[in-house]
Amino acid sequence: MIIIADSGSTKTDWIFMTETGEISYRQKTEGINPFHQDEKTIRSVLHTLDTSVLQTSETLSNNKTTSIHFYGSGLRPEFKTQMKSLLADRFMLSEDNIEAEGDLLGAARALCRRKEGIACILGTGANSCLYDGNNIIDNTPSLGYILGDEGSGAVIGRNLLNIIYKNKELEPLRRKFEETYNVNMADVIRKVYREPLANRWMASLTIFINEYKIDFPKLRKLLTDSFHLFFQNNLLPYHRQDLPVSAVGSIAYHFREEFTEVATKEGFAISKILQSPLDGLIAYHKKEYPSQRMNTPFHKLEK
Repeated sequence: MIIIADSGSTKTDWIFMTETGEISYRQKTEGINPFHQDEKTIRSVLHTLDTSVLQTSETLSNNKTTSIHFYGSGLRPEFKTQMKSLLADRFMLSEDNIEAEGDLLGAARALCRRKEGIACILGTGANSCLYDGNNIIDNTPSLGYILGDEGSGAVIGRNLLNIIYKNKELEPLRRKFEETYNVNMADVIRKVYREPLANRWMASLTIFINEYKIDFPKLRKLLTDSFHLFFQNNLLPYHRQDLPVSAVGSIAYHFREEFTEVATKEGFAISKILQSPLDGLIAYHKKEYPSQRMNTPFHKLEK
């Protein structure tokens, strides 16, 4: 049995599949982010997994091998040992059978499989790496939405707020925005500077951009300008324009036309754009698994 987890700050998708790639079932739990959550909170999330399904699954109970591949946001190197230990306790497995890695390696494996390439994440945040087919060999630090994160949903949403409140010619667009979200400028200031998770709220505003980008060309220019900065500040430093670029995440997926257009202008070729890394990770581990059997019994979990 292969267990794959794709975890963000909001939710975790769990996939349980056989060695042949047949998916036994899927589950969702709350997000796991060890950078923001303590051990007690993570344990609590892990215990929300539906263990009764494991206990009654004939496919699982007849399978004699189990491995876990956990990919998560905020899973910095200093948190990997802790995460492996928590997973080992919950699934009653040896840590030798557990892999805990950051979401960037998960994206690279989902997008590039075992081939060299440049892998990107463009969702609420943005990140990228140079991948040699096995490991990340270079990474331009994203620095977050205050110092960096060009091309991310948070930065694009932030730039939307900037242009609609500073450009008088965009007053019709501002009125549409305020009607859509039932806010005024004071509400916006409060949400950004006083309420928690401002990055998520600003990223959610990209839905508005997608709806009105045709009627208001400045919105499309906002997108392409942000993507130009993403390529120039994050990908050009790799000095590997010979490699294909692939991306995963809602921003890359929903604005793939603008993203691809900018990539071409910056001298890059787009290979693949996915909304979620899950299907790519399933294919990656399905292919990998037969050569990496671990022969560890799967123990039924207790509630």
